[in-house]
Amino acid sequence: MKYLITGANGQLGQEVSRLLEEMNEDYVACGSRDLNILDTEAIDRMFEIEKPDIVLHCAAYTAVDNAEDNESANWNVNVNGTRHVAEACKKYGATMVYISTDYVFDGESTEQYKEEDTTNPQNAYGIAKLEGEKTVQDILDNYYIVRTSWVFGQYGNNFVSTMKRLAKEKEVLTIVSDQVGRPTWTRTLAEFMVHLSINKPEYGIYHLSNDGQCSWYEFAKEILKDEKVEVKPIFSSEYPQKAKRPMHSVMDLSKAKETGFEIIRWEKALGKYLEQL
Repeated sequence: MKYLITGANGQLGQEVSRLLEEMNEDYVACGSRDLNILDTEAIDRMFEIEKPDIVLHCAAYTAVDNAEDNESANWNVNVNGTRHVAEACKKYGATMVYISTDYVFDGESTEQYKEEDTTNPQNAYGIAKLEGEKTVQDILDNYYIVRTSWVFGQYGNNFVSTMKRLAKEKEVLTIVSDQVGRPTWTRTLAEFMVHLSINKPEYGIYHLSNDGQCSWYEFAKEILKDEKVEVKPIFSSEYPQKAKRPMHSVMDLSKAKETGFEIIRWEKALGKYLEQL
């Protein structure tokens, strides 16, 4: 079985590449310079040469606030680029694993969101990622859509690395306490993506994060528990952001667990990640 990774230089793409390397799997890792997903001819050439069985589509525009002003770039990458990759998967018979987001939900429910629950994205990024989901579903029969949330990992910038940096620069940090979700370690997400490709459960949408839930404030407290910095809670209204975030985006993990995949709690995942730093 051969894998093709798009977005291989990103936070998740690098984690997936590392995992496949450790597993001694056959794969090709394509960053944006290796494969422009807006260039259909380049995609076709890559698929013709490499003939992948599984495409782990990690390429994405993930700057949530910037997406509000850069709608064209957001849409081109998350929708049009996804369409081009999906069309190549169909042409060459490859299974596609597409990464989506909890931002497809409006966050108004107090219950855990299930895969079949009504979507209602509230920002440009969420709207584009949902359209990417629909594009994959329209084109392919053999696909996995994996919705995830609050991603952190060894590669690239994320909430954990930002908190660690700010703790060295400031004595007091104020963090939003009324937005609740599930953190996701890139290693856990990468392992689940490969788990799907190997075990081949039913095609469709899956929710995947680490187990447990917390607010951003509680997440920050755990990240900085050994640092000499004071962490204070604030309300979202005190920290306005350009893109609206869901207040409660806890996704139900039952379907992912039913595939036989073991999901560790976010605190344990965070501890493992911090050990790597």
